[in-house]
Amino acid sequence: MVTLSAQHLVKRYGGVVALADGNLEVQSGQVVALLGANGSGKSTLSKIVTGVVAPNEGQLLLDGQATSFASPLVARRAGITAVYQELSLVPEMTISENIWLSHEPMRLGRINRKAMQQRTQALLDLFQGTIPASLIPTTPVYNLHPDERQIVEILKAISQDPRLVIFDEATASLDSSQVTRLFELINRWKGEGMAIVFVSHRMDEIFRVADTATVLRNGSHVGTVDIAETSERQLVQMMIEGATAMEREAREPVAASAPIRLHVSDLTTEQLRGVSFELRDGELLGIGGLQGQGQSDLLLAIFGAIPFQGRLALGGKEVHFSHPQQAMKQDVAFVPGDRGNEGLLLIRSILDNLMLPSLREYGVPLRMQRARAQAGDVSDDLNVIMSSLDAPVNSLSGGNAQKVVIGKWLLRDPKLLLLNDPTKGVDVGAKGEFYSLLSNLRQQGTAILFYSSDDEELLGLCDRVLVMHDGRISAELAGENVTRENLVSASMGAAHHEAKPPGASQHEEPTA
Repeated sequence: MVTLSAQHLVKRYGGVVALADGNLEVQSGQVVALLGANGSGKSTLSKIVTGVVAPNEGQLLLDGQATSFASPLVARRAGITAVYQELSLVPEMTISENIWLSHEPMRLGRINRKAMQQRTQALLDLFQGTIPASLIPTTPVYNLHPDERQIVEILKAISQDPRLVIFDEATASLDSSQVTRLFELINRWKGEGMAIVFVSHRMDEIFRVADTATVLRNGSHVGTVDIAETSERQLVQMMIEGATAMEREAREPVAASAPIRLHVSDLTTEQLRGVSFELRDGELLGIGGLQGQGQSDLLLAIFGAIPFQGRLALGGKEVHFSHPQQAMKQDVAFVPGDRGNEGLLLIRSILDNLMLPSLREYGVPLRMQRARAQAGDVSDDLNVIMSSLDAPVNSLSGGNAQKVVIGKWLLRDPKLLLLNDPTKGVDVGAKGEFYSLLSNLRQQGTAILFYSSDDEELLGLCDRVLVMHDGRISAELAGENVTRENLVSASMGAAHHEAKPPGASQHEEPTA
């Protein structure tokens, strides 16, 4: 038997409060759904419970005794483990080696590989009929498909014989038969006395598997309800009610006669499932939904960074980019949110980073005077606070570094701007400047496709939002239907949101 109680947990990262009042209680033989919109504190609360991060305030009680976990290993020794959507597997190792890593069965001081493989096969048999028979304990993980890797991650957690398991978006990569089998197993484990916390963006799954639901909003506990006595609409209202909204920007809607800059038809990748929409010049089109629903894949496919199937047209001309350089030649720009890994060369100067996408424009040898002048102009326009253009870009604050990421693309005067969660980790002041920049670009006729994990940005900036769920556009919100309730409902797959279904509007066919 186990009872875990998280009481008034607080977690701060500098001046950012990721969790303001986290509360959760789960007992043996119970499935508790942990719900909340983007940024509500679900992941932070889960990480505190599993020892990944330490709280600044509050307490954890395990079986009535105050406790704390200095690391995930300490939590596992106490019988608490988790299954995350971000996998922890080592690709070069086999299935059995990954599952038993750090707790291998031993015999006479050595790893008992025969026992390890037998136990692994017994675990794989739990999903028999939903995974290929060719999957055996000695299969290298790099040969597995995403759903198979997720199942190995689940088995890795179960191999610890835990008393409490947190399933954090663990079904996101699974097909329907695998989800059904997982729920059968959860019911079995629940009957055996396991305590389970279930985090999911799929509302139907919550009602299929959970006994109660604990809801977080803006980092604080809102309440806990009995699933059998609660509707989808009531849960959504708990997730959004009373939340403060960003002031909606006053602007003229894009005219229906404005030229279509981008036409997307049946776009398909490993994660996308037939996405179609249009974007007009001067329009800021938002992409919403919980994180990991295909938003990044959509932007990367359009930019030619990942392979795709389907049709794309720019300005009425059909294109199919197989490399970002092809997209750049057609005046397409891509601004990533992960500036450290994707947006900047951290050891190079601010000037070098600003010049990077436009090096060919400056000739051979480089016309440095012209490059420096243009880089200075864009830095002034974006109000980049720096000592000089020659300073290393890693000397800048997060907000100013992101301005450099944006500025290097503005030097190319893009006609289509793809933004992948660009304000993540940026301070409030820099965000305000970024919003003004978007407004100016719209007025100049730039078409902007804007994914944000911050729902308030989408509600405040966009006249139209495409909500993504499981790799598809689950709803198109426009005009007065761009509300928090509709956005959260569509994100969670709830059925009551008032919005046009995807494809409801008639699209003009591009000409080749």
